[in-house]
Amino acid sequence: AEWSTATAVVDEFPEVRQFEERLDAITGSGADFPYFRVHQGTIRDTTRIGDRAYLSFGSYNYLGLSGHPAVSEAVHRAVDRYGTSVSASRPLSGERELTVTLERALADFLGVGDCLALVSGHATNVTAIGHLIGPGDLVLHDALAHDSILQGCALSGAARRPFAHNDTDRLEHLLRVNRSRFRRVLIAVEGAYSMDGDLVDLPAVIELKRRYGALLMVDEAHSIGTVGDGGRGVGEFFGVDRSGVDLWMGTLSKAFASCGGYLGGSARMVRWLRHTLPGFVYSVGLTPANAAAALAATELIVAEPHRVRTLRRNAELFLGLATAAGLPTGSSAATPIVPCVIGDSARTLRVADRLYERGVIADPIFHPAVEEGLARLRFFVTSEHREDDIRRAVAILAEEVASAGG
Repeated sequence: AEWSTATAVVDEFPEVRQFEERLDAITGSGADFPYFRVHQGTIRDTTRIGDRAYLSFGSYNYLGLSGHPAVSEAVHRAVDRYGTSVSASRPLSGERELTVTLERALADFLGVGDCLALVSGHATNVTAIGHLIGPGDLVLHDALAHDSILQGCALSGAARRPFAHNDTDRLEHLLRVNRSRFRRVLIAVEGAYSMDGDLVDLPAVIELKRRYGALLMVDEAHSIGTVGDGGRGVGEFFGVDRSGVDLWMGTLSKAFASCGGYLGGSARMVRWLRHTLPGFVYSVGLTPANAAAALAATELIVAEPHRVRTLRRNAELFLGLATAAGLPTGSSAATPIVPCVIGDSARTLRVADRLYERGVIADPIFHPAVEEGLARLRFFVTSEHREDDIRRAVAILAEEVASAGG
C-alpha cells in the first residue's frame, strides 16, 4: 500500500506545520508570547503573574463571583458532603440533590419550564445541535457564531448556511428560499457576541422564527448574568415571551463562576433531553463543586442586584471613554465586552505587548478566531473594576494605539 508520513504520522500533518509557522511569527516578533501565561490566585479586576500585579481585562469573571467567599464556602460544603465527583452519569447513579436544585434555580432565573446542566459549555452546543437536527435539516446561523455551534452543525449532518452578522434581512431571505426544502430549520444565534460585544436583535429573529416555522436556539454564554436589569439575559433585555425561543443555552463558567453549560426551555422538551441527549446521558454528571458554585452564584445574582448594575455602569464608562478617545470599538453596545479593532496582526501584538509592559492585560485575538485583517484586543469589563482603573486603562490603550502607527 502507498502511504506517506504526512497522512500516517500526526507530527507530519501539513496543518501542524502551518500552525508552527503561525507560532513562529508571534514568537519571532520580539513581543512577549501572550498566551498560556500562568496566573496566580483568583482573577478579577486584577491578577498576578510572577511577582507583578496587573490590571486585568482578560477574564469573564463578570460579577466577581469566582473567589467570592459565599461561593467558595458552598463549594467546600459540597465537596465535604458529596466528594469531588458524582462518579456516574446522572440517569444511573450520578444524580444529586445539589444539581437538581441548581437546575430548578436556573429555570426560575430564566423564566422557563425546566433546565438541564451539562459538564461543558462547548459540548452543550455540540450535543444539542447534533441531537435536534440531522440530515434533511438546515441550520441558519449568524456568521460570527461560536466554534461550538459550528462543531454541532458538522456533527448533525445537517446543511448549514451562515448569514451576515445580525443581518435579519439576509436571514429572512434564507428562510424564504429554503424553508420548504427541509424537514426542520434551526436558527442559531448568540445573545452577546464574544468577539464584537454586541447583542442579537432577538425580537426580529423570534418574529422570523414564528413566521417561517423554524426552531430557535440562543447561546447566552456571555449575555446571561450580564445583560438585562436583573442579569437574566437578552430575554429580559428585550422583554420577550420566553416561549419564543425553543432552546435557551448558556454557560456556567462566566457570570456563574463555575464550569459547564445548561439548556433551558419547556418542561416537556427538557424531560426528553434528560433521557436522550448523548452529551448528557453518556457523560458523568456535573461535579459537586461546580454545581455548588453555580447555585451559589445564581442566588447571589438574585440577592445582590447591584452587581449587575455596577457591571453595566463600568461597561458603559469603558465604552464611552474608548469612543471619545477615537478608538475603533466596532459594534460593541450594551455588553461588558469592548473590542479595540486594530486590524493588522503584528500591530495588534505590539499594542498588547506594550499594555502588558505597562501593567494592563487585554488579550490579542487573531485569525482564525476573527476574520483575517480584523485582529483586535478584547477587553472584558467586570463589576469589580474601579472607575479610576478604567480611565487609566483606556488612556494607556489610546496612547499605545496611537504610537503603534497605522
